[in-house]
Amino acid sequence: MYAITLNGFGDPEVMQWTQVADLPAPGPGEVTIDVVAAGVNRADVMQRLGLYPPPPGASEIPGLEVSGHIAEVGPGVQGWVPGDAVCALMAGGGYAERVNVAATQVLPVPRGVSITAAAALPETAATVWSNVVMTGGLRRGQTLLIHGGGSGIGTHAIQVGRALGANVAVTAGTQFKLDRCRELGAHTLINYREQDFPAVVNAAYPGANVILDIMGGSYLAKNVEALAENGHLTIIGLQGGPPPN
Repeated sequence: MYAITLNGFGDPEVMQWTQVADLPAPGPGEVTIDVVAAGVNRADVMQRLGLYPPPPGASEIPGLEVSGHIAEVGPGVQGWVPGDAVCALMAGGGYAERVNVAATQVLPVPRGVSITAAAALPETAATVWSNVVMTGGLRRGQTLLIHGGGSGIGTHAIQVGRALGANVAVTAGTQFKLDRCRELGAHTLINYREQDFPAVVNAAYPGANVILDIMGGSYLAKNVEALAENGHLTIIGLQGGPPPN
């Protein structure tokens, strides 16, 4: 089969369409997917730059999420049959014609979503739901503050917040991104280059009940200032450095 491999680290030119070894048959609890599309995540870019080594045991081929059709099912797999349209989350290997992935990490392509667009769902959906809902406990009537509202995570989180009946505030650095956030349903738009986000949030609401943060250390003090009483701060990225000890 063919896959995108890395001929060194650096700009996109280091990626090459290369013939690689064929996959083995799916193991117990696994399915094989004929890949239609693969998502592009920050981790993929960082891996290409040499800043994100794959986890131990993961494929050296980039790609954390794919969409496609099930080609084979391994022993013990129930609920999936060859031909099913699916998307899936994995530790690596998605930039290939075929992938083997645990059946528990496979989702059906949702109604109304093209199979190509579905490749961009698993990573964002899993990240947002686990952090905003399962960890943060966001409920109807509460306020969700999303940093990086124009990102893949941010745009998905806006829609989840609105679907749950929450007030949604976002930060972004350009008017173009803020306009897109408004189109997706964000109520409060904050240009972090020009506005103090804790002041805006605290003026509009009694603080944020859940904050989804990609910045880390550089935002910690202001995030605490913007939190409502008994609020939850979930840090999923350290683009602004690690929190101080």
